[in-house]
Amino acid sequence: MSADSADESTESSWALDPEDESGAVVAAVGRQLKMWRESAGLDCAKFAQRMEYGPDLIYKIERGARIPRPEYLDKADRILGGGGKIAAMKADVEKARYPKKVRDLAKLESDAVELGAYGNHNLHGLLQTEEYAWALYEIRRPAFSPDEVERHVAARMARQEIFHRQPLPALTFVLEQATLERTIGGRDVLRRQLEHLLDIARLRNVEIQVMPLDCEDHAGMGGQIDVLRLKDGSTVGYVEAQLLSRLITNAKEIQILELRYGIIRSQALNPRQSRAFIEKVLGET
Repeated sequence: MSADSADESTESSWALDPEDESGAVVAAVGRQLKMWRESAGLDCAKFAQRMEYGPDLIYKIERGARIPRPEYLDKADRILGGGGKIAAMKADVEKARYPKKVRDLAKLESDAVELGAYGNHNLHGLLQTEEYAWALYEIRRPAFSPDEVERHVAARMARQEIFHRQPLPALTFVLEQATLERTIGGRDVLRRQLEHLLDIARLRNVEIQVMPLDCEDHAGMGGQIDVLRLKDGSTVGYVEAQLLSRLITNAKEIQILELRYGIIRSQALNPRQSRAFIEKVLGET
């Protein structure tokens, strides 16, 4: 594939993980696009010319090997005379663009009435600015492709609708001091991230606490914790480390996570002290 073809594929579509269960939806959309193209009397080369893309990309989208972006579907709708029917497929592929693990986590968060989160190595994804998240994914090793970085960042940003949902869920976060001082993406990126944290901390349904480095007793040495209480009254936990992530539903294990998170909150600075601490770090950055 030429460099131009690679850029074209990235700009007009997203790669699809072969093991992703959403592949059936993407394949169905591809078949529909092919049927519309053939009904319009266009072969792949002529359609590609009108779309101003290469035939290779058209083939990949129609085979379900790549996920068409919204702008691709809008353009195809105009060229094929879909009358809005092709553009309406955007709803079908919208979630498929996000990695499956992220979709599963987003589903839990959308059902949560309470969420408590402790992170020990970087800021929680729900609190990250887009440029901070971009910087985090760009330093991953092995390196993500630009396409993968964009998909992960877009998914992370989409999850943040939780702050604006009605009724408002109760959200609490405990952040390690080190995560506030580590210059991910550079000082300017960190400054804007700290300003964003202060904005989020002003929301009535959000409490942000900081775990200072000089805290001698620390119940969070076991790593990251997310505890979510769902609309149906059940509670689940979510933990992640390196290449592994795990959803926890066992009642005894949930009890342990809730105990640890409660102790972590009691050991951290209270929300008022934490806002002052973040303001201090911002002033020194």
